[in-house]
Amino acid sequence: MGRATRELAGGIYFGEGPRWRDGRLWFSDFYAHAVKSVSPAGDLRTEFEIDDQPSGLGLQPDGSMLIVSMTKRQLLRRTPDGRIGVHADLGHIATFHCNDMVVDAAGGAYVGNFGFNLDEAIHARGVEGVLADHTKAKLAYVTPDGQARVAAEGLSFPNGPVITPDGKTLILGETLAACLTAFDIGADGVLSNRRVWADIGPRVPDGICLDADGAIWVANPVAPECVRVGEGGEILEVIDTGQPCYACMLGGDDGKLLFMLTASSSDHDAAAAATTGKIVVAQVDSPRAGRP
Repeated sequence: MGRATRELAGGIYFGEGPRWRDGRLWFSDFYAHAVKSVSPAGDLRTEFEIDDQPSGLGLQPDGSMLIVSMTKRQLLRRTPDGRIGVHADLGHIATFHCNDMVVDAAGGAYVGNFGFNLDEAIHARGVEGVLADHTKAKLAYVTPDGQARVAAEGLSFPNGPVITPDGKTLILGETLAACLTAFDIGADGVLSNRRVWADIGPRVPDGICLDADGAIWVANPVAPECVRVGEGGEILEVIDTGQPCYACMLGGDDGKLLFMLTASSSDHDAAAAATTGKIVVAQVDSPRAGRP
């Protein structure tokens, strides 16, 4: 028997960038142009809207929230009093839509981007063709005061970054390489010692989250599942999510409630046309860890 799940919330277009904050799961709903939140009891609310598709979310030390503005290729900052402004422009680094992000303890942010128009490429060449040949992306680092620079290059659709509890390692999913990739974090956010943390093919990673035992939960966007992976690639557990899973996050009072964000499709036109998005939850054994 698989682990028990329950549907916590529905009526979402496409949920991404989940973060546990103040007793609620905060997340972006792409095509509602909104950041929303939900409690473990299931009460869903809209926190605020932006004039673009939001994606990655993260908190700075002063309580400000950073929000990835996807198509404008910007990083926004929402201060604790609710004011929203442009924190950094990423147009000189990102070669297509910006996506997932993790914020470090100092308030610096690692921000990924697609690298190219994924939907267009899939429609033209098919999934296999895109996997075999695709434009690589750069990972941006935005300093706490909003200066953007290239942190890493040559990434196959970087997704779902996390930072380990000691602040010394960044791990992200390379969706189109079917692996999790790790870097050492040095002074001022500089990355080095790139290596494969886990090869998970034929599965591919979208959003990920780290648990206290050092394993990583991985949302699989090409199958209805969220999988727990150990360093080196061992699949430790598989949870059936009902439809493709695009992001995950551990939260709840004990850190052991796994939130899994699903939708019927990630294709822009399909996802924007109907609210098929859901949040499914399961109680797991190891609590959350690190910078999500």
